[in-house]
Amino acid sequence: MAEVLSQSQIDALLNSMQGGGAPPVEEKPEKKYPKYDFTSPRKFTKDRLKMLSGIFDNYSRIINTRINGLLRATCEVELASVEEQRYYEFSNALTEGTVLAVSHLNMQGVRDESPVLFYITTPVMLSMIDRLLGGTGDVEPDLPDDYIYTDLEIRLYENLMKELVSVMGNSWENYIQLDFDYGRVEPNPTLVQLIGMDETVVLVDLVLKFPNCEGRISVCLPGLMLTNIFTKINQENPANRAVAEDKSEDIFDHLRDSNLEIVAELGRTELRLRDVYNLNVGDVIDLSQKKDSAVYLRIGGRKWFDGMMGVSEKHIAVKIRRVYHNVERRDSQVNEQ
Repeated sequence: MAEVLSQSQIDALLNSMQGGGAPPVEEKPEKKYPKYDFTSPRKFTKDRLKMLSGIFDNYSRIINTRINGLLRATCEVELASVEEQRYYEFSNALTEGTVLAVSHLNMQGVRDESPVLFYITTPVMLSMIDRLLGGTGDVEPDLPDDYIYTDLEIRLYENLMKELVSVMGNSWENYIQLDFDYGRVEPNPTLVQLIGMDETVVLVDLVLKFPNCEGRISVCLPGLMLTNIFTKINQENPANRAVAEDKSEDIFDHLRDSNLEIVAELGRTELRLRDVYNLNVGDVIDLSQKKDSAVYLRIGGRKWFDGMMGVSEKHIAVKIRRVYHNVERRDSQVNEQ
C-alpha cells in the first residue's frame, strides 16, 4: 500500500514545487549515545554484571519458594535489573522512615566488614507482616511515605530478613562457597554512613508481586566486596585446572600399565549349533577368505587396525598395515563385516 502523506507534507511539497526546488528531504533523527563519565569509570565489566544477573536470577527463585512457604501465599519474584552505581545514588533515594537490613559476608571463614544492604518497599513489607499475623495482606492505599514501623513490626521485619539473607549464599554455589549472616536493622540509615558516598556499589532490584500488592526488593552490594569475590573466583579456577591436569597424568600412568585385549579376526562364518557340537581336533572351517586376505584387529568390539598374518620369533603375529582413525568409519565397517 502506498504511503499516505500528511497535510503538512503535502503543503511542503507544493511550496517546494512553486519555488522550483527539489522536494524537501526528511532529516533522520541524530542517533544518541550515552555519555561516559571519565571521572568515575565503571569498575565491573559487562561479563561480571551478566554473571551477577544469573546469580540473582537464581536467588529470586530461591526466595520465591521460601516466601511462599513462610507466608502460605502465592507470590512471584523476578529479577528487574543489575546496575553499577555510586552509593550516594542509592542513599539519596532513602528517607527518614526507611528501614534497611544490614548483613555481612563470610568467605571461607573470614568476615568482610563491608555491609550488604537490603531494602524492601514499605507496602509490600507490611503486606508480608500482615500475612504472618494471619491476615490477608491488604494494605491501605493512602499509606504515608514517611510511615514509621512499630516495635512489633520491626521484630517481624527482622525475622523475615533473616530468612532472606540466610539463603543468598546458595545462589553463588556454582562459582564459590559464600555465607551471608544477618546483622541488624537500621531504622534511620540517613543518619548513619554505612558505605562511603563515592564508593562503587552494584544495585540489584527484584520485583515482588502478591495478588493484592506489589513492591520491590533492593540489594546493595559494595564494590570492594565484589572485587574480593571475583579475585577469589579467578584464583580458584587455575588451581582447579592444575589439579585436573595432575589427575589426568595419574590416570594415563595407570592406563599405560594396564592390559588391553586385542582380538585378531580371521573371518566370519555361520555354523549350526549341531555342527559346532560335533567339531573335533583337525577339522577345517571354511571362512570364505583368501590366504592373503587382511586380518582385522578389534579393540572393544570395534575395528582399529588391519594387517597380515605372519610369524615373529616362532610366534604367530599380525603385521599392522592400516589404522582406522575415524570412529564413525570404524563403526560402519564393523557393521559391514
